[in-house]
Amino acid sequence: MIQESTDVLIIGAGPAGAVAAGLLRKQGRRVLVLEREQFPRFSIGESLLPQSMEYIEAAGMLRDVVEAGFQYKNGAAFAWGDRYTAFDFRDKFSDGWATTYQVQRATFDKVLADAAARMGAQIRYRHEVTAIDLDGDRPRVCARDADGNAIEVEARFVLDASGFGRTLSRLLDLETPSNFPVRGAIFTHVADHIPTDGPFDRQKIRVTVHPRRPDVWFWTIPFSNGRCSLGIVAEQSFLAQYEGSETERLRAILAEAPTLGALLKDAVWDTPARQIVGYSANVKSLWGKGFALLGNAGEFLDPVFSSGVTIAFKSASLASQCLAREFAGETVDWQADYAVPLKAGVDTFRAFVDAWYAGGFQKIIFHERHTPDIRRMIASILAGYAWDQSNPYVAQARRRLGVLEELCSA
Repeated sequence: MIQESTDVLIIGAGPAGAVAAGLLRKQGRRVLVLEREQFPRFSIGESLLPQSMEYIEAAGMLRDVVEAGFQYKNGAAFAWGDRYTAFDFRDKFSDGWATTYQVQRATFDKVLADAAARMGAQIRYRHEVTAIDLDGDRPRVCARDADGNAIEVEARFVLDASGFGRTLSRLLDLETPSNFPVRGAIFTHVADHIPTDGPFDRQKIRVTVHPRRPDVWFWTIPFSNGRCSLGIVAEQSFLAQYEGSETERLRAILAEAPTLGALLKDAVWDTPARQIVGYSANVKSLWGKGFALLGNAGEFLDPVFSSGVTIAFKSASLASQCLAREFAGETVDWQADYAVPLKAGVDTFRAFVDAWYAGGFQKIIFHERHTPDIRRMIASILAGYAWDQSNPYVAQARRRLGVLEELCSA
């Protein structure tokens, strides 16, 4: 068995792991990243939120992302039958970045991982973590490489950024059931052939509500190369009604949304669709002795507001701040300094996700008369600023949304 040591071991080289590695390298820490797969690899979750740019910049990776040539994004559009509304993130309540990108994650994740390696992080692909021992003074992690060789790494701290793999949650029995219904997503990439002179705004993600089921929705995320990500999210009982391959099922449901179907009438379906089910997850704790869970490795809500990568970056930022203090000899309260502030923003997103699936948020955004100030506050949430306590729709998200829904219903 090969034995080695590092300051911080990161499990997973996705967005959370790469940004954490960049932030820690700027502190001068030795960082080893073990990634189960070989990059580039396919991943879903392509529409970034402007808040993400703050963390990319702080990690020293902004130039890498800007020069990659991704699709510029300035907002989000919503469609439901003949109703349409769009939020421009440049007109929002919170200070900070107002634009971002829509990215093919295989390329984007590789850009971030390469940037982390450029900054001095060691990244080893095709290394799967198999066990962790927390009984000693320092965590000891066991892994196997692609050839089956066993390695053991002693680290001062371990960050789990393994995403939906949820490595430490499984190994340490931290998973708890999500309070969301079991939903699934069927998705693919297509050559969209949407006319550039039409009503479709390639600088915005488009969310289309199913004509008869307000809780069923499609995403359309355009890329800079004439392709787009296309998917549907619904409870598993709804998706199970459709037979055939994943592509056939997706196309059958798409046919029930005429406006979206017309938009994609010339699309070339050249990539087999995939399905994921039961992706929402909770954990008993986001941290423990010698470790913390980042991003989707801890909790994942729902893809409707594209919050996943933003939460991942926020968790990497908070964890790196805690580690800077811990390595400086301070006593860090990981619950108060990491878990509580991270969950504050997650709970804001959760309030909006709950309102969406209950149908109340649709009543708000498609209402005929909007108050500009309130619209800017909501735009800030949609742009990822779920931690801005000066925004009333962050500080009192559920109550404010409830009152607004009643007013719009009246």
